Amino acid sequence: MENKKMEVLNPHNQQVIGHLALDNYATVSAKWTLAKQAQPQWYLLPLAERVGILQKFQELLLANIERLAAILTDEVGKPISQSRNEINGACFRIQWLTSHAEQYLGPEWMVAEGDTREKIVYEPLGVVANISAWNYPYLVGINVLVPALLAGNAVMYKPSELASLTGLEIQKLLIEAGVPSAIVPIALGAGDVGSLLLELPLDGYFFTGSYATGNLIYQKIAHRRVACGLEMGGKDPLYVTNEVTDVVAVAKATADGAFYNNGQSCCSVERIYVHSEVYDEYVQAFVEEVKQYKAGNPKEEGVYIGPLTRTSQAAFLEGQVQDAVAKGAVLHCGGAKVANNPGNYFQPAVLTEVNHQMRLMQEESFGPVIGIMRVYSDEEAIQLMNDSDYGLTASVYTNRAERAEKIHQELNAGTVYWNCCDRVSPALPWSGRKHSGLGSTLSHAGLRAFSQPKAYHLRR
Repeated sequence: MENKKMEVLNPHNQQVIGHLALDNYATVSAKWTLAKQAQPQWYLLPLAERVGILQKFQELLLANIERLAAILTDEVGKPISQSRNEINGACFRIQWLTSHAEQYLGPEWMVAEGDTREKIVYEPLGVVANISAWNYPYLVGINVLVPALLAGNAVMYKPSELASLTGLEIQKLLIEAGVPSAIVPIALGAGDVGSLLLELPLDGYFFTGSYATGNLIYQKIAHRRVACGLEMGGKDPLYVTNEVTDVVAVAKATADGAFYNNGQSCCSVERIYVHSEVYDEYVQAFVEEVKQYKAGNPKEEGVYIGPLTRTSQAAFLEGQVQDAVAKGAVLHCGGAKVANNPGNYFQPAVLTEVNHQMRLMQEESFGPVIGIMRVYSDEEAIQLMNDSDYGLTASVYTNRAERAEKIHQELNAGTVYWNCCDRVSPALPWSGRKHSGLGSTLSHAGLRAFSQPKAYHLRR
């Protein structure tokens, strides 16, 4: 049966930049069979050899960064400087994961002396699926691919249909680095191809994307009791207290946290609460910062706002803005699709006088819109920050560490920030609560998420 074809469109101008053959049940089944057969030999390679192969992959990413960044920008509309930043960030994560693989994936002696010795060996799950996202295809792809391969797994990699050209480049460089092609098969297509992976007897499923899709995956595989990791959405809050040293600097930094990558990030700042004592100054500086963002062709240096990746998202964001204004919000700038432009360009929107009856403050936006709400106390801010179905990240800006720590302890989020936002460290676990996710990637927890422990009792 001949594979169906998919057009790849550039969101900047809607021009076709590629045609790809889509997978079907026969092709993904054949790839799974080969991966299942090849995986034991991959695990039998010494861990140090697998580490060396993944380090070579990192070198190849850096050596090809300009070409890879250009493909990424053409495909998803990310400004070219941000595409370079993403690839560099992915390399930093690979460096951390490979340099700590022996420590967290090697045999762990619990009792090394005496008549009965005890150790833990971390064995691979087998063949796992990496159903990945389009907004940061290198970063979220590496979060699964690298630790899973280090642990000795084969990975059926399904990049988003909106980032398939990048997915193919990732697969190509992994193979060039020394990963056998059968160990990193790729599945190309939209949600229907992802559904095909759920029908295969894989040993684990790791997904990055929306809550709706992640929840569907979890329900479909729950009866099989295999490993499942879900990195889903966020409605990430940020609180600016009345104790900030430089309100203007905070406004600029947090605007970047809200609008970097066009706000298309699960950990982008999506709602802001500002203490009444600094509210007016903060809003003025924030709006001024957003108004000076340069929008346009993402291939041009200096452009900060490129097109939205998904054509349908502009109408969704307009709906959020219109709902908020109808309920009393004040729109300071933007809030609509750019007219007479073939690309998916949306004018960054800042709204004040918002409340939690507005969609803008409850639904994940995943775009360049933000609501800023006045609060009068830490207690009010904490209550509002926790008033969400999501629990990915939360940020607090204050010049007192003890105040930040006290607030952090009451926030129901997997990651908390003090005087920073919208960042990820490979040394720390990336995990969400409530609708934001299940399980962890990165850190020692993320390395071991793709393994299963075996306990050894060794008596002389």
